[in-house]
Amino acid sequence: MRVDGTWLKDADGRTRILRGANLGGSTKVPFTPDGATYRSEGFYDHCNVSFVGRPFPLVDADEHFTRLRAWGMNFLRFLVTWEAIEHAGPGIYDTVYLDYLVAIITKAGEYGIEVFIDPHQDVWSRWTGGDGAPGWTLEAVGIDLTKLHETGAAISHQTHGDPFPRMIWPTNYGRFGAATMFTLFFAGNDFAPETRIDGIPVQEYLQNHYIESIRQVALRLKDLPNVVGYDSLNEPVAQWIGQKDISTLSERALLISGLTFTPLQAMAAAAGHTVEVPVYEMGMGGAKVVGQATVNPDGVRLWRGGFPDVWQQNGVWSDEDGEIRTLTSDHFSRTREGDRPAEFVRDYLKPFILRFNDAIRSVDPDAILFIEHSPGGGHIEWSETDAPQVVNAGHWYDGKTLISKHFDPETATDFSTGQPIRGAESVAKSFEQQLAAIKNESIEYMGGIPTLIGEFGIPFDLDDKQAYKDGNFSLHVQALDMYYDAMDANLLNCTIWNYTADNTNARGDMWNDEDLSIFSVDQLDDPDNIHSGGRGIEAIVRPNAQRTAGEPLRQSYDVATHTYEFEYRHDPAITLPTEIFVPDIQYPRGALVEVSDGTYTFDHEKMILTYQHTDTQPTHTIKITPRPTSA
Repeated sequence: MRVDGTWLKDADGRTRILRGANLGGSTKVPFTPDGATYRSEGFYDHCNVSFVGRPFPLVDADEHFTRLRAWGMNFLRFLVTWEAIEHAGPGIYDTVYLDYLVAIITKAGEYGIEVFIDPHQDVWSRWTGGDGAPGWTLEAVGIDLTKLHETGAAISHQTHGDPFPRMIWPTNYGRFGAATMFTLFFAGNDFAPETRIDGIPVQEYLQNHYIESIRQVALRLKDLPNVVGYDSLNEPVAQWIGQKDISTLSERALLISGLTFTPLQAMAAAAGHTVEVPVYEMGMGGAKVVGQATVNPDGVRLWRGGFPDVWQQNGVWSDEDGEIRTLTSDHFSRTREGDRPAEFVRDYLKPFILRFNDAIRSVDPDAILFIEHSPGGGHIEWSETDAPQVVNAGHWYDGKTLISKHFDPETATDFSTGQPIRGAESVAKSFEQQLAAIKNESIEYMGGIPTLIGEFGIPFDLDDKQAYKDGNFSLHVQALDMYYDAMDANLLNCTIWNYTADNTNARGDMWNDEDLSIFSVDQLDDPDNIHSGGRGIEAIVRPNAQRTAGEPLRQSYDVATHTYEFEYRHDPAITLPTEIFVPDIQYPRGALVEVSDGTYTFDHEKMILTYQHTDTQPTHTIKITPRPTSA
């Protein structure tokens, strides 16, 4: 596969519209011992874990890849974590896990499934409320993992217990643990020049180990033809970087809910001071203060013995004589070289991505680079001279539904502007426009590269898990149909979040009580039916032009009538046919096909319609409807 302008194409020149899933949600936590976040046992024994078996054991691979192929998901965003590779300590790689990766991805190739590797993280690590980095990264800068909860430096499911507040985990971006680690990782040279690990500047040390761990993956996978590329880092967030005043609330908060710290309050609590912080609650009108809370009443110190307070060491604040005061309130707002306003994407994220790209392509020169900018942050500007063969892999969610776990087709909130939208037609149009805006970023700011929506999806535990009680998933189908209609309207590549092989109704995706998997063992009623276990697949599994002998112009699918239409402009240089996926679950008796010209064949078993156009006209149309019972 290669990048050609705004499209992804096969080596034979045919245009791809990629549809697939993130595999998988529980990859964020260890397989052995079971690292599901509702379990607290062994949480701090971070060296002795294994991710072999994520996303599923090799013995189960045939079942899951057969299902994914039957659903037309021939392209996967395959999750790995830094922790899975280098959990035992700096430079100690889990070779058994790397062997497992080779085996499981080779198996995917046997089913015609391609992948790109996503080094996944959320709020830095499991100990700061998410996933991604190994525990030793925090310990190396002096953080005591066992004190993160008491000092308010993180809220995690493991230490908070059940019930875990809904969608509280993103607030960790503004808490001390994740905010400190991201600042050190991306911008330690500017904001923590006094901090070193084994004599190496902290930024260089952390980035070196992260990049080398993913390079180890690339070394193992470079000869697998179904591995098309690598994401640089999932959802990188600036948080404190660019903060104008550390005594005020973060200007870049993705979500304000629960305990909400200013950077100075977070630093003071980590140093052992008792602080009073506001408690926020998300409502229809946004976040509002609903109370105050006392944090760290016992004066627990986060820092390990023998380690300095990183931010005092670097002259940010002082508690001399017990008085908490800033020394440089704008410490994170200006770069040290050139003393200009610090911009996360320009000054820190893009240089990191370029460095990552060089390392991966030193191993796999043909790898496609999938890049993400900071959620809610500025655009990343890119050009061919920065690096070729690049895809914009930004994310999109129906934010109101994601946070509230309630879907109303008549109301939504624009993910990018925060503005409310009313009326079903307006909501559907807004979804289409929001996705068009992401695609336009690829054209306007990134040199006209392709777009793949790396994540989107819906919580299946809507309305207090009502669908698990009555078996009615119609609301999910309606929402997902609107999402996919918006993808089709923009002819977008996309990978839905997510497919979790061990999802259950009780515990969801095994991580922070999220439950977005399109498959669940608790919906698996008939093991002999490969579609059993699917959720919302009436909308998800739809026809798609997988390979087009030219430029796609229009694609649409009506979930009620199962009517599919596709139009494209042919490329005279391509003699191979166009191939369209036609799922048997939507067309169990076969399909009726109307074409503007040319000929077609339909292999019902392989679920592929092959269409050969003529040269008598520049554009061609294909219409597919279900074959009626009487036909």
